[in-house]
Amino acid sequence: MRFCLFPLIFLICLPTSLRGQADFKARYQIYGGYTYLSNTMNGFPGARQSLDGWDASVGFPAWHSLRFKIDAYGYRGTNLNAPQHALFVLAGGQYSHTIKRETLFVEGLMGDAALNRDWGPQGAKSGTAAFTSLIGGGLDSSISRHFLYRVDGGFQYTYTSLIGPGPDFAPYRVRGLPTYFGRFSTGLVWQF
Repeated sequence: MRFCLFPLIFLICLPTSLRGQADFKARYQIYGGYTYLSNTMNGFPGARQSLDGWDASVGFPAWHSLRFKIDAYGYRGTNLNAPQHALFVLAGGQYSHTIKRETLFVEGLMGDAALNRDWGPQGAKSGTAAFTSLIGGGLDSSISRHFLYRVDGGFQYTYTSLIGPGPDFAPYRVRGLPTYFGRFSTGLVWQF
């Protein structure tokens, strides 16, 4: 008799557990992956060089499909005999819409860009902090209940400046210094 009760209990509980998996709503999302930037900070016309790096973000619980997000990404490279070490930290909103196993999202973020001191052409002294903003979107594709594969891209605006000679060390802009960048990122999302 006990042996017959186990399959009966299993059959009663199975639909409940499957329904619980279908209604799983992630509260937090942690993302990590690869990122690509279309140009360096000193990428003047004729001397453009793309940068590769890492990307990490945290998404907080959603309210009506709108989620607060903090994103950090960094790049390393060289252009015009100057090292390019950039760290971007942005925060903003992400709005998402789920269609079956895929989730489409759009995002708007703004924040700060920290650069190495000698990122200017030929290692010229330059501003180390800059304003940056990002408008973009992407797609999350479900791998399992807690893991997603993410592909996203966007349009990035970053305002940087070079530093003039002393004693004032006043910031100045050079014609041709880029402010608009294309950004692409891909990696894994852990949702819990």
